[in-house]
Amino acid sequence: MKEFIPLLNKTKLFSGAGDEDIASMLDCLGAAVRRYKKGEYVFRQGERARGLTLLAEGGLHIQKEDYWGNLSILNDIKPGEIFGEAYIVPDSGALLNDVVATEDSVVLSFDLDRILSVCPSACPFHTQLVKNLFYTVSARNRGLVRKLDYMSRRTTRDKLLSYLSDEAKRQKSASFAIPFNRQELADFLSVDRSAMSNELCKMRDEGILTFHKNEFTIRNGKTK
Repeated sequence: MKEFIPLLNKTKLFSGAGDEDIASMLDCLGAAVRRYKKGEYVFRQGERARGLTLLAEGGLHIQKEDYWGNLSILNDIKPGEIFGEAYIVPDSGALLNDVVATEDSVVLSFDLDRILSVCPSACPFHTQLVKNLFYTVSARNRGLVRKLDYMSRRTTRDKLLSYLSDEAKRQKSASFAIPFNRQELADFLSVDRSAMSNELCKMRDEGILTFHKNEFTIRNGKTK
């Protein structure tokens, strides 16, 4: 478990904690480690979350597949991020989505009752951890608002430009990489892959952007 302390030190959840604080908190919070191969399910729709979960290594997609097999990617989880927090409060019900490993991954889970209860060991960082959890959930909600903004756009072009613009701003560069391949990007934006690819080619020909695989560069060309 101690090998994950350097990562946890950089997360929003453990912001402000030193290595010794984190080491003591791992025992206090009943931390457990689970490993998943690429393609394995961390959670399945209909299951119940039993604790707060954080991705330590690898990558995850929160996704949903309908009766006909159509897939929608709701979120891409990177190392250091928590997930499934909406389902850990009492009476929150079963999970509505699947969580799938996109590569070999390591997940840490923490006992929520121990997080929210008075710490019997009087850990000095415990109060700050609860505050950090609130801030982290707030940041996740802002991410969901951004996703809703993409989805509310009327055309495939508008959805693409909205998402790519946000990524350029987030990464502070006109050239950036996204965490999706073409099919995953189409699933994330809920658009047809062929139509999306055609739109990307049109924007490239118009000088709006260039791309290679998952790497994009936004130009100064005007959009139509």
